[in-house]
Amino acid sequence: MKVYFVYIMTNKWNSVLYTGFTNNIIRRVAEHKNGNIKGFTKEYNLIKLVYFEEFGDVGEAIAREKEIKGWLRKKKVSLIMKVNPYFKDLYMEICG
Repeated sequence: MKVYFVYIMTNKWNSVLYTGFTNNIIRRVAEHKNGNIKGFTKEYNLIKLVYFEEFGDVGEAIAREKEIKGWLRKKKVSLIMKVNPYFKDLYMEICG
């Protein structure tokens, strides 16, 4: 079964939030951390994975990504705070 992820990245100051979608969260977060993704995430040095959700259906994952992207920052922060109140980097946890 395929698995899809919606995730939120930030920088070391937690000042910028980026919401993304992927089918391989470990690879994708590593790309962010290594600066391999040109544009917004590289420009703002988004290196911390602070939130993610897992989906079995690609359509649901894409819809959720669009939903979160449409939210104001305050609502995104509230979502993150429910599961990660200290905005710690979750990357090592997902790597096992």
